[in-house]
Amino acid sequence: MTPEDELHALDLLQTDALLDAVARGRARDSSDPAVRLLGALLDDVSESEVVPEVDQRRSSVSMTPST
Repeated sequence: MTPEDELHALDLLQTDALLDAVARGRARDSSDPAVRLLGALLDDVSESEVVPEVDQRRSSVSMTPST
C-alpha cells in the first residue's frame, strides 16, 4: 500500500467515524459548519418521522401512454 493509499484509507475511516457521530447525535457541538448542518438536517428528519396515522392509498397510474 502506498503512502497515498494509506492517507486515503485514513480519510475514509475519519469520515465514517464523523458520520456515525452525527447519526448518533454526538457531533452537535462541532466547530465545523458542515457537521452542524448535517446535525440540523438529521433533527428535521427525526421530527418529521412523527406523523399522525393517515390512511394513504396509492393510486394506480399507468406508465404506458394512452392512445
